[in-house]
Formats: sequence, C-alpha cells, structure tokens
Amino acid sequence: MDQNLAHFEFLGTWDSPVVATSIHAGHELRPEVAELMQLDEADRLREEDPYTNLIAQLIGPRVMVNRSRFEVDLNRSRDKAVYRTPADCWDLVVWRDEVLPDDAVERSREEHDAFYAALGERLDELAERGPFVLFDVHSYNHRRDGADAPASPQEDNPEVNLGTGTMDREKWADVVDAFTDSLRGAEVSWGRLDVRENVRFKGANLCQWVHERYPDKGCALALEFKKTFMDEWTGEPDAEHIAELSRALAGTVEPIRAALEANHGLEPRR
Repeated sequence: MDQNLAHFEFLGTWDSPVVATSIHAGHELRPEVAELMQLDEADRLREEDPYTNLIAQLIGPRVMVNRSRFEVDLNRSRDKAVYRTPADCWDLVVWRDEVLPDDAVERSREEHDAFYAALGERLDELAERGPFVLFDVHSYNHRRDGADAPASPQEDNPEVNLGTGTMDREKWADVVDAFTDSLRGAEVSWGRLDVRENVRFKGANLCQWVHERYPDKGCALALEFKKTFMDEWTGEPDAEHIAELSRALAGTVEPIRAALEANHGLEPRR
C-alpha cells in the first residue's frame, strides 16, 4: 500500500472486548492536500478533535488517526468524506481553488477505504470471539462566539454527550446503562461528570458502520467530550483534566464487560 495511506495506527493489545477510536484527533496533511488548502491552521485545529487520543489512552486496544478530518473525514460516508464546499464544513473556505481536483478527492477517499478495511479486519477477529463495544471518541466546541464570549448554555451542552442514535437501543440498553452509570459515578476533581444521551449528537458514520457490519456483536458508543479539557481558541490542553477524563473512561470497561458477560454471551476471563 502507498505509504501516503498509512495515516492511522492500531495501538495496544487487542485482547479486550472494549476498544476505542480517535478518528478526528489527527492534524497532519499529505503534501498534495496541504498545497491545495487555504484554511488557516488555527481554524483547522479548532474544528479537529485534538487530545481525544489521550482521553482514550487507557483503553487497551485503540486506533489513532493521524491525518486531519480536513483531508478525509472518516466519520462521514465515502462520498461525503472530503469537504468540497463551505456548506460541507461549518461554512469554512478550505481550498484555494473553487473546484477541488477529482483525482485528489479520489486519493483521499482511498484513505477512507483503507481505514475501514483495516479496522474491519481487527473487529472481525474480535467479533469471532464474542460481543464487543467500541468507543468512538470525539470532542466538540462550546465557545463558538469567541474566546472571551460566554460559553454555550450547560443545559444544551453536556460535558459528555453519549450518542446512541445508530444502534438497536433496546438490545444494548444494559451496556449503555453500565457505561453511563460508571462515567457519571467517576471521581473527578470538579464534581460529577454531566453525561447525557443524544443531546447534541447521535453518532455518525463509524457507529453506523459498526452496527450494520456487526448487528449481533458490535455496540458502538459515540462519545463527544465538551472541550472543557482545553482552550478551544488557543489549542492549549489542560493535562490534568485530560488525565482525569482518561481514568474515568477507563473505569467504564469493567462494568461494560460485566454486562456483556451477563447478557450478551461474552466468555468470562480465565
């Protein structure tokens, strides 16, 4: 395979039924795309999901995507994975020329193909061993009016938005409850985590793909962490806040495993 397509990494030991992906954490661009792009790097970073790979870092098996979503958005379908007009991406003007070359678009779509083919091989192996849960880890902005403007209202912007809109919710209710109860009960220095379901986001292409490919074995949870763990305008992280979120997320693994063993046929550990 062309090395330009090697834009993601499989990390950890894939011996757990709980895995994590950080598909919007990347910031890199292949040279061809960088030459075509006019979007300011700071604006690009603000719409990416930096540090979500660190939030997921204590989950054993995980995937880190190094390329920017502005090269190829893996959380959209193949035909919509490349932002071609401002309407595709928050009205941002991304490209120097009004028309993006079709051959460049196709090469980015090939990255989409490569990612899903490789992830499918890994998850096929997991599914052969039993049910699994995938954390699709993202983040979202809550200060879109400017660095000095008030944050978006808390009632519409939970600290963690749990997206379950692409799953058979009844089938996986016990897993969803185990996850939510555990994360809400995590000990963090600022009190309790505000975890709510489908308030801002319901999940997108990756979760849909998991549920269609593994209807009886795969449960994908779309996790959107509000960017309280960083300054979304400067890009500066709060390392301790990230570490606490990482520990809290890792703390959900055992309750989820228990639910999978109790109701979904996962073999107990020996």
